[in-house]
Amino acid sequence: MNTPEAMLEFRVEDMSCAHCVDSITQAVKAADPNAAVEIDLPAHIVRVESELAGEDIVAAITEAGYTPVAAPPSAY
Repeated sequence: MNTPEAMLEFRVEDMSCAHCVDSITQAVKAADPNAAVEIDLPAHIVRVESELAGEDIVAAITEAGYTPVAAPPSAY
């Protein structure tokens, strides 16, 4: 199913270090190798541009051991 890619934003409060950033990036990329992942570690924000549904991205991040919460997109 080809759907337009959308930028989704998640708060991940339990993301605290560079290892967390790498783990989350790898988890999302494993689910969608073409995904674009942007992470703002100090703000605990993960932005993902992907053809996957938000639920699938949440599942990938959760499987990596983190607790993502969908956030309304910010003006960045």
